[in-house]
Amino acid sequence: MSDLPFTLDQLRILKAIAQEGSFKRAADSLYVSQPAVSLQVQNLERQLDVPLFDRGGRRAQLTEAGHLLLSYGEKILSLCQETCRAIEDLQNLQGGTLIVGASQTTGTYLLPRMIGMFRQKYADVAVQLHVHSTRRTAWSVANGQVDLAIIGGEIPGELSESLEVIPYAEDELALILPVFHPFTKLEKIQKEDLYKLQFIALDSQSTIRKVIDQVLGRCEIDTRRFKVEMELNSIEAIKNAVQSGLGAAFVSTSAIAKELQMGVLHRTPIEGVVVKRTLWLIFNPNRYRSKAAEAFSQEILPQFANPGWNQDVLKLAQKNIVLTTLEVATPSLSGED
Repeated sequence: MSDLPFTLDQLRILKAIAQEGSFKRAADSLYVSQPAVSLQVQNLERQLDVPLFDRGGRRAQLTEAGHLLLSYGEKILSLCQETCRAIEDLQNLQGGTLIVGASQTTGTYLLPRMIGMFRQKYADVAVQLHVHSTRRTAWSVANGQVDLAIIGGEIPGELSESLEVIPYAEDELALILPVFHPFTKLEKIQKEDLYKLQFIALDSQSTIRKVIDQVLGRCEIDTRRFKVEMELNSIEAIKNAVQSGLGAAFVSTSAIAKELQMGVLHRTPIEGVVVKRTLWLIFNPNRYRSKAAEAFSQEILPQFANPGWNQDVLKLAQKNIVLTTLEVATPSLSGED
């Protein structure tokens, strides 16, 4: 190990600079001084005999060598984290960590309930919930940074062979209106009535907005004809806007349970239309699966899943992970991942 031209701390510093965009912000994120970060980078460049950053611009930009080292460094750090978690597992759930990923809606309204149930039984396990876009979450699962995730969008095509993707549950999308809107007096509205409404929607580039448009399209509802009066960047903001009378919106039923119970929003059925999307469980069958992740999968996931969801596939994947644990935990140094 003494022959290696870099240390794990130097790789962590390199990764932090790349993420934060500056030496100062990287130092702040690592709780060290900026001179200490600069010194470590200088030592690393001297040991490798190549420049890792272009010093000309205001933002720290990696050179080609810097990008190459960062790519391998992230794999090395990920395997170090797996190793530590595997060792923690020897304590048989008397500690350890569970890292769960989710896209925005599932992470805000579904996963906290699931994690709460898990924590009641395994109070000594530290649980982390990472809520990001479907794409970023999928990459985190593929890279081993997240044990498993529940997402509502499409998995990036380049990850289709790396991830196990299992239909997990159906998420119904409901049309919500202000409680004083004239349509709330109707038992149901027709599809054509939708085009008379003013809508509050998420940003047109957001993953959730695209998923909602696709699902509505399968129900023969043309969202291009919607009168979108306002675009907001969160489900909570949309609910508040609808509650204030600014328009209608389609949101997940899991996001409005409290508001419906309080009577501050109205859910309006559409004649002959039930709008649903599939939620997917994703995990990497080739990465180490902790005992905490297995317990979560076996004891919590089935309680929120659709009846008859494919547990056999998950059990088979878990069996394969157990058989390959030693291989994954002690990889070769060839650079393959």
